[in-house]
Amino acid sequence: MPVNTVFSWFIRKRLHQIALFRKYPDEVQAEVLRHHIAALSRTRFGREHGIIPDTTAAAYRAQVPLRDYNGFKPWVEAVREGEENVLWPGAVRWHAKSSGTTTDRSKFIPVTEDALEKCHYKGGKDLLAMYVDAVPKARLYGGRHLIVGGTGRAQEADNGVLTGDLSAIIINNLPWWCEWRRTPARSIALMASWEEKIERMAETTINQDVRIIAGVPSWTQVLLERILERTGKNHLGEVWPHLQLYMHGGVAFAPYREAFDRMMPPGIHYIETYNASEGFFGIQDRLGADDMLLMLDYGIHYEFIPFAPGQDVMATPDAATLGLSEVDVNVDYAIVISTNGGLHRYVLGDLVRFTSLAPFRIRVTGRTSSYLNLAGEELMVGDADLAIARTGRQLGVEVRDWTACAQPHAAVGLGHHHWVIEPGRNAGGQPDAQLFAEALDRNLRKVNSDYDAKRTGDLVLDRPVVQWVSTGTFENLLKQKGKLGGQHKVPRLSMDPRWVEEVSEVQIANKAINAGASPL
Repeated sequence: MPVNTVFSWFIRKRLHQIALFRKYPDEVQAEVLRHHIAALSRTRFGREHGIIPDTTAAAYRAQVPLRDYNGFKPWVEAVREGEENVLWPGAVRWHAKSSGTTTDRSKFIPVTEDALEKCHYKGGKDLLAMYVDAVPKARLYGGRHLIVGGTGRAQEADNGVLTGDLSAIIINNLPWWCEWRRTPARSIALMASWEEKIERMAETTINQDVRIIAGVPSWTQVLLERILERTGKNHLGEVWPHLQLYMHGGVAFAPYREAFDRMMPPGIHYIETYNASEGFFGIQDRLGADDMLLMLDYGIHYEFIPFAPGQDVMATPDAATLGLSEVDVNVDYAIVISTNGGLHRYVLGDLVRFTSLAPFRIRVTGRTSSYLNLAGEELMVGDADLAIARTGRQLGVEVRDWTACAQPHAAVGLGHHHWVIEPGRNAGGQPDAQLFAEALDRNLRKVNSDYDAKRTGDLVLDRPVVQWVSTGTFENLLKQKGKLGGQHKVPRLSMDPRWVEEVSEVQIANKAINAGASPL
């Protein structure tokens, strides 16, 4: 039977199931939690917290306090040592190594077979199902699917436990229906050297019939720019005539949209996903939308904590949380998840806003640790992404990377935001930094009323300062930190000036090298 016929049958079946959780979200989430509690009762973690199969939702919240990764470390370490039935029934063979953007310390997230099959791979299938439903004439399985993943192979411990980044785990375990059409070859996809991997990916995929591209925008852009350089083509439609879909996630797409529109063929479709080592959470279910459907039947139960910048979410482990029936639109919420990967009331660190309650759609607005709030302006990453993207479009500049920090002025009582921005290769020259700062300030005031109020009259918050750095500066900094490629990201907003200072230091070193002087 042709693959497209089989997939069409799956699409019809799956879309019916998605329609059910859209219509009955509370009932579906209640069922997810019942299954979660039943599984948890068969684990050491569950016994230590008094969980039995009949534990109610209220009792579960009362008996299991909120925890971040540090709170889970003792149990995670036991799982990594090979102990079974610790956080989830059975043995856990895989752990996703995930480094946060604002710290050099690694997290090791257990990845169970349930999480792979019923969450991560289910999300991939659902994305394709929704796309083919929206574009019935799509023929995705006639060509190749280019997946731009992380770097490095999984490392095996003496006890057989394997550790790698999430993309390496997924590539190593892909089901046949995905592996059949994936490119590049596994030996290239898991190469440890990012620079060599980019060259090999470009070399081997140029002459293939690529129809789908998937990857984090920042690193995918590096590959696509290299392919255009090697081929001398104007856009990727001249390289791959049947290219029709780019699936992206990991960072906000808005600042990269200008560059991708330049590189992609006319009529390309963009679809955003919300996927992390801890689980697969959301899929953009409408072409052209800027939000995602919260996926409610992936074995993940959700709770939410209203968030304000400066708030320490972990200060009160027994803090009250909200269920889906209690949230509202246009409020920033910290996500709390209970997953089939063995995380129980885990504070993810991400922030979302609901854009719709019927069905539940979300937009990722940042991290609980990433914001600027020097004078009550409460600037979150989502608003900053939108403002910097608008500014780039207005001034004809492709923004490749950026970071910003708060800079207090102790002497006069004011303060400002210091933005460090790297243009793309095709930026066409950098506008005057002050001109860009003034336009950015205007756009920030339009998207954030708190920022606008604090900027009024320059009374409590001074105008922003923009510093341009040369193309490749952020990449060089990540390379120095051993975070080059794949899922590694630059922190966007921080009250701590460390990242701004480090980027500036790399820029100074680059200028010294280019001038023939010692960077020291």
